Amino acid sequence: MDISKKNAIRFVLLLGLVSLLADITYEGARSITGPYLRILGASGFVVGFVAGFGELIGYGLRLVSGYIADKTQKYWTIAGLGYAINLLAIPALALAGRWEIAAVLMIMERTGKAIRAPARDVMLSHATAQTGRGWGFGIHEAMDQIGAMIGPVVVALVLYFRGEYKTCFAILFIPAILALIVLLTAKLIYPHPSSFEKHSLKIESKGLSKIFWIYLFAVALIAGGYVDFPLIAFHLKTTSKVSDVWIPIFYAIAMGVDALSALLFGRLFDRIGFSVLIISVLISSIFAPLVFLGGFLFALLGMVLWGVGMGVQESVMRACIAEMIQPDKRGAVYGIFNATYGLFWFLGSAIMGMLYDVSMPVLIGFSMGMQLASIPFLLIVRTRLLSKS
Repeated sequence: MDISKKNAIRFVLLLGLVSLLADITYEGARSITGPYLRILGASGFVVGFVAGFGELIGYGLRLVSGYIADKTQKYWTIAGLGYAINLLAIPALALAGRWEIAAVLMIMERTGKAIRAPARDVMLSHATAQTGRGWGFGIHEAMDQIGAMIGPVVVALVLYFRGEYKTCFAILFIPAILALIVLLTAKLIYPHPSSFEKHSLKIESKGLSKIFWIYLFAVALIAGGYVDFPLIAFHLKTTSKVSDVWIPIFYAIAMGVDALSALLFGRLFDRIGFSVLIISVLISSIFAPLVFLGGFLFALLGMVLWGVGMGVQESVMRACIAEMIQPDKRGAVYGIFNATYGLFWFLGSAIMGMLYDVSMPVLIGFSMGMQLASIPFLLIVRTRLLSKS
């Protein structure tokens, strides 16, 4: 297999196209799951709990799937199985008649994502050795979020012309099948992505261990304070600040910002390093008061800042892991990283779901406080990484 930079970029683009189509499917669905659960009779706590528990499963199981991926080296097989479960659960939501059934399908979708994510990230990390870590992950995340932007727009159009949530879920079967076809094509063209990365990283285990765990704790704080979109959508629906058609549009705008910020901050990561992560936390931490206290325009601005944070979390945070960890351990470490992220996302989502029903100012304070508390730890990581460079 040709391991040139040009081929590495092509591989990143193919995986990016898979993610683009996949995100049209499940991010399109995600933009309306909050209101859909409300229509089926769920409370604010249920919406927060289901969203958080789905993320717990979606990230927690990566601990297992990443370990299995490293042990078996069957990265393509594991990724394919995960994508199939991840994507086919979405059109099945059209058949749900109760919120309990819809909740199970939402959790199944996250389960599929848990299975395929570490294997995909390991394959992607090999190619980014040729393209630049931040740029490679940034391109992938940008394409991912282009799909995440298109999906909610498709859903909004279906709602506008048909006014039915179930029709939206059924339409999303089309990009789901296309994503699986592109994934199979990528496997046939690039059966051994590990060939892109010739040399293992030379990092001392002790230094790596200490830096990684501090970094992981900082990431956990950020995840714990980040409000999941279904709760935001639930709030916009409940307060009637935004119409049903505009809710997925808000999400689409956030995903567009996500894509741009992934490219921008990914490129900056390759040039100036770890500091860009700290900058992004400062920027995105103020989304909560804008979204939950503001009117239409302030809520929209809040979603823009929310998108900035999501773009960095899905690009720069993953690129940092590829820089810290040797190739043969990345599947397991991505699993540990994502399991911790998901656990704190779940705990934070459940807490903020309860706080939503009790006190909006406390919810906002919790969200901002958790994110800003990560900055001292990120500064420690930055200092130690600079001292080793």
